[in-house]
Amino acid sequence: MNYISTRGKTEPMDFQQAVMTGLAPDGGLLLPERVPLVADRLADWSRLSYRELALELFRLYTDLPETVLRKLIDTAYASFRHPEVTPVVPLADLFVLELFHGPTLAFKDVALQWLGPLFSHILERTGERLNILAATSGDTGSAAIYGVRGRSRINIFVMHPKGRVSPIQERQMTSVLDPNVYNLAVAGTFDDCQNIMKSVFRDLEFKRRYALGAVNSVNWARVLSQMVYYFYAAFRVLEKTGASRVAFSVPTGNFGDIFAGYLAARMGLPIGRLVLATNENDILARFFNTGVYSLGTVVPTISPSMDIQVASNFERYLYYRMGENSTLLDEMMTQFGKTGRLAIPTEAGQGADDLFAAGVGDTAHTLATIRRYHEDHGYLLDPHTAVGVHVAGQHRRADEPMICLATAHPAKFGQAILDATGRDLAHHPLLDRLAGAPTRCAEAPAEEGAVRDFIARHVEAG
Repeated sequence: MNYISTRGKTEPMDFQQAVMTGLAPDGGLLLPERVPLVADRLADWSRLSYRELALELFRLYTDLPETVLRKLIDTAYASFRHPEVTPVVPLADLFVLELFHGPTLAFKDVALQWLGPLFSHILERTGERLNILAATSGDTGSAAIYGVRGRSRINIFVMHPKGRVSPIQERQMTSVLDPNVYNLAVAGTFDDCQNIMKSVFRDLEFKRRYALGAVNSVNWARVLSQMVYYFYAAFRVLEKTGASRVAFSVPTGNFGDIFAGYLAARMGLPIGRLVLATNENDILARFFNTGVYSLGTVVPTISPSMDIQVASNFERYLYYRMGENSTLLDEMMTQFGKTGRLAIPTEAGQGADDLFAAGVGDTAHTLATIRRYHEDHGYLLDPHTAVGVHVAGQHRRADEPMICLATAHPAKFGQAILDATGRDLAHHPLLDRLAGAPTRCAEAPAEEGAVRDFIARHVEAG
């Protein structure tokens, strides 16, 4: 399987090259040259364990030998605290797909505990080094750090928006003192961090000189790993309910998680709808309801990982929505870069895509949802998951079981749980142990030059 750029100006490359490249040299995002159809395999796959299912999916998209894949998969999921990796829990009139059983208690672990060993395997084979540059709105940073901390041949530089991630998220990142880990608090928003990252990657000479790579969801390997739990959850819910298809509600910021579900649907998984749930930062919900994608101002909320306007993976979706026409997509993205707005034609009263439904869960609805599910069912939702559960309630169908992605453990957002329930309920031993831990973090203005200088200085210092 080769990989191509959404912008169409990069030569096709193999899987391992795509993993190490991250963002395509032409500024686009990498995608497989084709999406395999697997409808005839679903019955056999439905009986597999999580690790076995991951192996079957990864085989389709990678050039790695089976023995290597098995070893990488075993390494990736050995740190998960649940034998199913991503268990499905029935809750009232929906199902919760718990994605928070990894080392940092967030769904990003599913991808980044696989990507770390994958990087190491490739670097050992080539003898090269890698300096990872990442931008995080909260959970990606800690998951990426835990995936590569202490690994030889790898340094990681993580930018987070100063004061705009939860205290626990910040401490998870900054309390990791391994010498290959660098945290940088940027005086701006997540979008500022992401824009700096993308601009740095577009400088091909700087990227080559400092051997830069990406762990953000612009890296195809992350999307690939997230596809597994859509298949795994759907199989279990279809077996339990006898339904012919399922729906997924996905708390959405950067569009990577829900894009993995979109690809699973393209492969043949019987998904009736993907319910896209946003908080007040509703650029994606507005697009799927109106066909217009237009920038607003980032609003800080109690679900900070979704406080995003420019969703980096949205370009991958647009590539397919535009009929895989790279020239047209390039024109659209250039226009968006200049005006902050793009639009696709829609029929009157119709959304942008029949597969997608979309809605908004604002802070009041989020708190009310956390409170109601705790009082009625004794289950704590983190604020991101609560957004997804709230919006799911607007789009339920009797013949389509709803699976809501639980993207983080509630203990990562203790203040939101306290505000919702009036009680200090959100704890986890892994996080409680971080209280008082020493931390290390540098600060920088939201300026590309400052970040470049920081990377260059520390890489050259060895």
